[in-house]
Amino acid sequence: MFVVTLLSNPAHPVLGPTLVESLRNAWGGGYARWLNPGVAAEFDLVEMPGNRWQVWEEMQALGIDLALQPAAGRRKRMLLADMDSTMIEQECIDELADMAGFGAQVAMITSRAMNGELEFEPALRERVALLKGLPASVIDRVLTERITYTPGGRVLIATMKAQGAFTMLVSGGFTAFTEKVAAHLGFDEHRANRLLAEGGTLTGTVAEPILGRQAKIDTLAEVSSRLGISEAEVIAVGDGANDLGMLHRAGTGVALHAKPVVAAQCDLRINHGDLTALLYLQGYAVTDFKG
Repeated sequence: MFVVTLLSNPAHPVLGPTLVESLRNAWGGGYARWLNPGVAAEFDLVEMPGNRWQVWEEMQALGIDLALQPAAGRRKRMLLADMDSTMIEQECIDELADMAGFGAQVAMITSRAMNGELEFEPALRERVALLKGLPASVIDRVLTERITYTPGGRVLIATMKAQGAFTMLVSGGFTAFTEKVAAHLGFDEHRANRLLAEGGTLTGTVAEPILGRQAKIDTLAEVSSRLGISEAEVIAVGDGANDLGMLHRAGTGVALHAKPVVAAQCDLRINHGDLTALLYLQGYAVTDFKG
């Protein structure tokens, strides 16, 4: 048995009953359940339709995300989330580099790394090297002046925690940022790379070993084992190439506003919805939301 979920951006709800019923009838689905009128609905399906991705493309053009997944085990006991361009709307290292006058150069490297064109670890070292000599105090400036949170993040975490789930922020970015972001959003734990500084000045280096793609996979395995749950009971979310390992390994992997090359390798793609989409995918209704 499968579940079909239709989602739109809560800030601009465009999901109507006619469209939901039309797709349900075309696919021979069960009774449509509205999780949030205008925003999210779902129905059961016995078989995976052959025209799934054709319909997905049609829905995308209407501003609607379409997701199909097995019905069993949708509610997860752990959230594993990327930070940059996922829980927050920026790439922290790009913002730091912009302060140092290397914004365009670093942003280009970041884009290539997130698209999988460059290996993450050497690309990170190259970008961090350009930060040498920058006052460490600039981190607080970036946090205060430039970082904005992706809509739905606090609700996602609060709702899952209210149901007993563990929430983990894991980032190829830096602990100076994950510490503040995790505290603001309510994560139980966070992991990231550590920027090195001496005398209040960034050294242009990062502590080794670097937390990259494999480290995110290892975190998934380690923390789920520590909690006594299976990896199938984890929902992971990210947007870049270094997230693909954990997205594929977790029971549910969600590509959120991801780079096209990343989204193409994931079955669950959210391009219009916000972070509350992860709750709808688990079958939560808006009346279940906390925070």
